[in-house]
Amino acid sequence: MAIPRRYAHILFGVIQAGLTSAVASGIAVLAGPGTAPALQRWLSAWFLSWAMMLPLVVFAAPFIRRAVEALTAD
Repeated sequence: MAIPRRYAHILFGVIQAGLTSAVASGIAVLAGPGTAPALQRWLSAWFLSWAMMLPLVVFAAPFIRRAVEALTAD
């Protein structure tokens, strides 16, 4: 039972968003509350998340595309 291929872009987004949010929220949790101002903590957590996600997204995208192709059909 495959998902129609016309929904492939949505499935790609769902998988990518799940991966991104899992890593970013993990980093945010590890960064945790601190004594620095909120904006500084947010910028620090955002930059660390972005720096870790960029290579992950670049390398994961081909695998996600293949998974989407396997999960969808014309």
